Amino acid sequence: MTLAFKRAMCGTCLRAASACICHWIAPVQAQAALLILQHPLEVGNAKNSARLLHLSVTGSAMAIGETFAPEELDALLHADGRTPLLLYPDTPGDAGLPVPPPCPALPASALRLVVLDATWRKSRKMLYLNRALQQLPRLALTDVAPSNYRIRKAHAAHQLSSLEAAAQALTQLEGEGERYTPLLDAFDGFVAQQAAWFR
Repeated sequence: MTLAFKRAMCGTCLRAASACICHWIAPVQAQAALLILQHPLEVGNAKNSARLLHLSVTGSAMAIGETFAPEELDALLHADGRTPLLLYPDTPGDAGLPVPPPCPALPASALRLVVLDATWRKSRKMLYLNRALQQLPRLALTDVAPSNYRIRKAHAAHQLSSLEAAAQALTQLEGEGERYTPLLDAFDGFVAQQAAWFR
């Protein structure tokens, strides 16, 4: 060990103990399964909300990478026989990408919501590099509520954190917004904690 001591880390949220966010975990049971694919550059970002999302949504899965082995990604997407649905805006005429299939007419309990946790530019790269993601039906958010993600620069009010986007998408799929209110309330606390660190 090159350092005289190791900084104490929380084994749950994987942050320094002094910056632990575990008290913001708000357990929620979603009808749809949730899979978070996190870009490696987001892992150590203190402002990132995906870990809190993963720890809060019961049964969610999280994998880190930019490019995934096809067999590994297929197993993640289709676990338990659910139909995967990519949370991604409609981008007609995207050069080099196939037209995604239409959204299936299935209940939320039969679906797996796939969330790319990355900057817009990096999420597009993840989509281009992983053929299986290109072939998924896409869910675009409707009636997007303004973001409360004031600790990160956004170019428009509708640009959401991964947690906010996932909560709104699950609400859209399930038609039950009240279920995710505790999660969004916890997110507000998380944002306030991070804002205090970056003053």
